[in-house]
Amino acid sequence: MSDEDNIVVSTAERIFFDLADLQEVAHAQDDAWKAPLWRALAEAGLPLAWVLEQHGGSGVSLIDGFAVLRAAGRSALAVPLAETMLAGWLLSQGGIVAPEGMMTVLPGGPRELIGLDAEGRLTGQARRIPFARDAAHFAVLAKSAAGVRIALVDASLCRIDRFENLAGDAADTVSVAGVQPIAIATAPSEFDPNSLFLMGSAVRSQQISGALEAMLELSVRYSTERVAFERTISKYQAVQHNLARLGGEVAAAVAAAASAADALSADPRDTDGILLEVASAKIRCGEAADKGTSIAHQVHGAIGFTAEHVLHRLTLRALAWRDDFGSESYWSSELGWWIGRRGADELWPLIASR
Repeated sequence: MSDEDNIVVSTAERIFFDLADLQEVAHAQDDAWKAPLWRALAEAGLPLAWVLEQHGGSGVSLIDGFAVLRAAGRSALAVPLAETMLAGWLLSQGGIVAPEGMMTVLPGGPRELIGLDAEGRLTGQARRIPFARDAAHFAVLAKSAAGVRIALVDASLCRIDRFENLAGDAADTVSVAGVQPIAIATAPSEFDPNSLFLMGSAVRSQQISGALEAMLELSVRYSTERVAFERTISKYQAVQHNLARLGGEVAAAVAAAASAADALSADPRDTDGILLEVASAKIRCGEAADKGTSIAHQVHGAIGFTAEHVLHRLTLRALAWRDDFGSESYWSSELGWWIGRRGADELWPLIASR
């Protein structure tokens, strides 16, 4: 089924168009636009799309949820829709009922550790947590002496030190030391810390690919409108070459992100295939974000850097999303280690089957 035929994606796109228009948001004097946007998203059941109905959610498939996030990337959405969806998905892995309201997940990077002590209290802190200051609850992946645990935490009990990412969105440091979770559950036997970061990376890959699609559309449109030396700049070979390069980067990012989404949706037990697809997607989408934002700004010239223009909302978020849930260097290292411990007889058939 195409995105256009999918009622979940169509509903999300209509909400983004009506309440998160890039131009209107860029001209907004404050954040008052966020409240009606979130209400509409909540009424449509999108923040808890990946939560089963028996746990208080909408029970939307992974594929449909990823398509919603790609559309959110095209709108450079600056509310924690992706983070709340991911938090709901994490809580569902432990059978914990997801609360209403904004959420985000801890930790946000694979090199950070949240612990759970013998008395059931959390230890540690996590940096660069998206929208932590806006969240009512945190979904936490913690390690205990008995194994991996999933916890639901009241955000008001945690210490939050405010920081921002490149786009000016919240990317805070959260300390959970001594906090008693609202609920604690044992993670499934096949679930490990990398499972969260792989899912988060797939989410960010979709958002980056969506943002790149919007950059390409803006750049092509601008090139047909901007006149220099009595003709539109789209007539110049250098601009055409740059737009072709941007189109190639967008196509590669979209394909890689879609392949990762398919792998996660097909068989969650295919850990090798998921690692290969998701790590490759995060690396390729990160590279595309780097090259794509550069080309888009070259096409637009100085106008693309101004606060009044919408381009920077897309480019800065795409660049910020590159580092969430593992950077390109991290996943390159993980992928190299994974390849290194397999022989050619095992490796090449797996790659060829993708």
